[in-house]
Amino acid sequence: MDNTVNVVNAPKTSTFQMRINPDVKRQVEAVYAKQGLTFTDAVNIFIQQSLNEDGLPFLASPENTEFMKAKAMRRLLGEVQKGWDSAEREGWLSIEEIEARLGIEDE
Repeated sequence: MDNTVNVVNAPKTSTFQMRINPDVKRQVEAVYAKQGLTFTDAVNIFIQQSLNEDGLPFLASPENTEFMKAKAMRRLLGEVQKGWDSAEREGWLSIEEIEARLGIEDE
C-alpha cells in the first residue's frame, strides 16, 4: 500500500507558521514570483519533494558544488565509456561517415 501523500490534492486543514526576516521574505517571494509561484506554493513543492525523496530534496552541505561537479564528472565519464565500448563493439566511424550520418558537410 502506497502511503505517499500528494500535497497538491491533499485537504488543507492544518496551518504552519514560521518566523523569517521580512527582507528575506520579500526577496524569496520575488524569486518565486518569477516562476509564477507564491511562497506557500514553493513550500508545498519543497514538502512534496521531501516526501518523494524520503528526505531533503537536495544535498545540504557546504561541499554541494563540489559534489555536483563530481556527480556530473562521473556521469560524463560513464557516457564516454559507453561511447568507447560501442565503438569497440560496432567499429569506429570515419569523420566522413559521421558527417554523413549527421547531415553536415566539411567546410
